[in-house]
Amino acid sequence: MKTTHPALESLISLKGRTALVTGAVGGIGKATALRLGEAGASLVLVDRDTAGLQKLKEELSGKGIEAVCYTVDLEKKEEIDRLWENPECKKVNILVNNAGIYPFKNFTDLDEGYLNKVMTVNLYSTIWMCQNFIKVNKRRKGSIVNIGSIEAIMPFKKDLAHYSMSKVGVIALTRDLARDFGRKGIRANALIPGGIITAGTKSAAKKALIGMDFSLMADGYNFMQRLPSGRLGNPDEVARMILVLVSDLASYVTGALLPVDGGFLSA
Repeated sequence: MKTTHPALESLISLKGRTALVTGAVGGIGKATALRLGEAGASLVLVDRDTAGLQKLKEELSGKGIEAVCYTVDLEKKEEIDRLWENPECKKVNILVNNAGIYPFKNFTDLDEGYLNKVMTVNLYSTIWMCQNFIKVNKRRKGSIVNIGSIEAIMPFKKDLAHYSMSKVGVIALTRDLARDFGRKGIRANALIPGGIITAGTKSAAKKALIGMDFSLMADGYNFMQRLPSGRLGNPDEVARMILVLVSDLASYVTGALLPVDGGFLSA
C-alpha cells in the first residue's frame, strides 16, 4: 500500500474547523484561543467574564481572528445545554475544556457545598460539555482536549484533595470517551499541565508573601527544586501542545495523557 506524506502545513491547519474553548479569558484559555485562531479555526469562546470576553474578542480581531463569545456559568447545566443550541455551536468540531478553579482548603474543613462547587466546575461541566459535543458530532469527526493536572497523578501541594479528585475524574472521563467514541471519529485526550504561570498561580504566590504563609512558600520552593527544567512554563507552551492534539498532526492519538510540566512527573 502506498503511503501518503501530507504537507506539514496541511496537518497543522485548522481551516474549516470550529473550536470551542472554555475559560477563554485568561491564562491557558486565552493562549489556546490565540493559537487555534492563528491556525485558522473559527472560534467560539466561553467564560463567565463578559467584559473579559469582549476585550479578548477585540484583541483577536486585531490579529485578523474572528470569534463568537458567550457568557456562561458552567456551574449550571441548563446554561451549558442552552449554549449548544446556538447555531455557531452546531458547527463546533474541536472542544477544549479548560475552565476550572484551583482553591486551597484543608481536608478536615471541607464541607459539602465547597466540594460540590469544585466538582461542578472542574468535572461536571466537562462532562456536560463533552456530552453536548458528542451529540453535535454524531456524523463527523471531532477532537476533545480536557485539561487535567499533575495533582491528579502525583499530589504535591497540601490542601488540594478536592481539586485532585476532580481532575482524576476528568482523566477517567477522557479515556472512557476515547474508548467509547473512537470508532465514531471522536478523539479525546487529556493534557496535564504543571507549574504554569497564570493569574491563579500569581495570586497564590502573592497571597503567600502577603500573608507570610511559610508552608505555601515552602511548597513553592520545593516544587521549583524538583523541576528538571528549572523554570515554570507559560500558557503558550501549553497552548502549542493543545494545537498539536486537536490538529491532524495527532490523527492517531486518542486516550492519551500528555504532560506539559517541565518534567515534574518524571522527577
